[in-house]
Amino acid sequence: MNIECRTPTVDEYLEIRKTTNWWDVNRSATEDALKASIFSAVAVENETVIEFGRIVGNGGLYFYIQDLIVRPEYQNKGIGKSLMSELMAFIKDNAKQGAFVGLMAAQGVAKYYEAFGFKVRDATASGMFQVI
Repeated sequence: MNIECRTPTVDEYLEIRKTTNWWDVNRSATEDALKASIFSAVAVENETVIEFGRIVGNGGLYFYIQDLIVRPEYQNKGIGKSLMSELMAFIKDNAKQGAFVGLMAAQGVAKYYEAFGFKVRDATASGMFQVI
């Protein structure tokens, strides 16, 4: 397995989403979103993207870990930690003091992200989201 600091193709991105049963997204919007990423990395094995992660935001005050996706057959094997370490190295090298780094995590994986310095938001600091 190799980690490559590159954006996946639209086909690679859409295909890996399907393996994890993430909702369908518009192809054109996906292309625009991937182009707007601040930083992306993929884990590749046998010329197949097995994991993907990217950073979005404004590159100044706000950075968000987005779309950290691992194919199910590769989950719980430590591959995610390597890719997450790559994303966090980029943030460490580029975020200035006071920058906010956020992410949305699936239920039950908070401890995974705590190992990278993230904290669960206080219950009084609710967040909201909407999927169109």
